[in-house]
Amino acid sequence: MLSLKKSLDILKKTNALLEGHFVLSSGLHSSKYIQCAKLLSYPHKAQLICKSLANKIKKNFKSFDLILAPAMGGIVIGYEIGKLLKKETIFCERVKGKFTLRRGFNIKKNSKVLIIEDVITTGKSSLECTKLIKKSKAKLVGFASIIDRSTKNNLKIKQKIISHLKIDVPTYKPGKLPSELKKIPVTKPGSRYIK
Repeated sequence: MLSLKKSLDILKKTNALLEGHFVLSSGLHSSKYIQCAKLLSYPHKAQLICKSLANKIKKNFKSFDLILAPAMGGIVIGYEIGKLLKKETIFCERVKGKFTLRRGFNIKKNSKVLIIEDVITTGKSSLECTKLIKKSKAKLVGFASIIDRSTKNNLKIKQKIISHLKIDVPTYKPGKLPSELKKIPVTKPGSRYIK
């Protein structure tokens, strides 16, 4: 199991933990952004974090059949966890703004599905994935992520989230920014803004 200090050190060394003024995919503003793609671009470092998350998933979810990961952020982490846990792993992607299963992927009726993301802030993307599980008449077993940066105020998911790391970083609605954040130019790094 990786310590908090070692985990944060890996995130900083891979430039996965950024500081500035960011608009998250949720629309909330933050002084920190976690770009897990940067972490995952160093597989030998990401492997330590993936193994730690896989062990937590094994302890918390005794039985499941399939991993569903939302594109883009969840694809690589879903694949890595699927490889470690020997589970089939698929991803959904946005088509006209809605998550859809493509590429021949499907969710079998009555299968038990775990949703895996890179970062969960509000849980909006994960909850969109649950619609695909319901539509397939399958069962959601839970949610997992590398980073859980949610708070009680912004989290829309009601179930427990299993994460490698829980990071408390304040987020702000656009009209309620602290003055120090207002002074920093805004960056919109999330994949939801990619056209």
